[in-house]
Amino acid sequence: MTSDDQKRAVARAAIVYVRDGMRLGLGTGSTAKHFVDAIGEKVKAGWRLTCVPTSEATRKQAEGLGIAVSTLDQTPQLDLDVDGADEIDGDLNLIKGGGGALLREKIVASSAAKMVVIVDASKRVEHLGKFPLPVEVVPFGVKATAFKIETACKSLGINPAIVIRVRNGKPFVTDNGNLILDCACGRIDKPASLAVALSVIPGVVEHGLFIGMASVALLGSDAGVSVLTRKVP
Repeated sequence: MTSDDQKRAVARAAIVYVRDGMRLGLGTGSTAKHFVDAIGEKVKAGWRLTCVPTSEATRKQAEGLGIAVSTLDQTPQLDLDVDGADEIDGDLNLIKGGGGALLREKIVASSAAKMVVIVDASKRVEHLGKFPLPVEVVPFGVKATAFKIETACKSLGINPAIVIRVRNGKPFVTDNGNLILDCACGRIDKPASLAVALSVIPGVVEHGLFIGMASVALLGSDAGVSVLTRKVP
């Protein structure tokens, strides 16, 4: 089974959490794209779903499939958010933002009663940090912000390599008009502490650490789809 086969399998498995009439958050990325396709099939079959996309790319995909698209201003409370992740640990903490939509993804996830994460086997890790942590920042003073991020990381024993994300030879600009700093941290032993430290830095709009947000994760592997549930203390 290829990685894309695993992504398609978990995306379709996530449909079990969806009910006709729900208000859904639609994630961004290669795995979430398969889920949006599956939602499009349900809509074609007659389901009435109101969906809030987490990026312009997802919005365009959803509209092309005839899915009713809304915004959080119009639909501020969601029943369910289904999204992918770049990394997920045993506590269902995540690193997200590889696709550049981390700010909207986090806002949408925090507006949903439940977040279901869909990932292929390669995304499961013992410790977060192998995937560079995306941090969305305002363009003004980006080097000063990067220095503050580095300082915050070092206070937690992390020595990050920080670069501005570039696409097609130019700095990547998010749907919100911001830049992304990709921070290669290595092993992150205290993701919750790092999340707090990054959140208070002026210039940081949002970071890709999703701590305690996912309730359930569906993990695709050659053996099939397994379900991971977050343990609540």
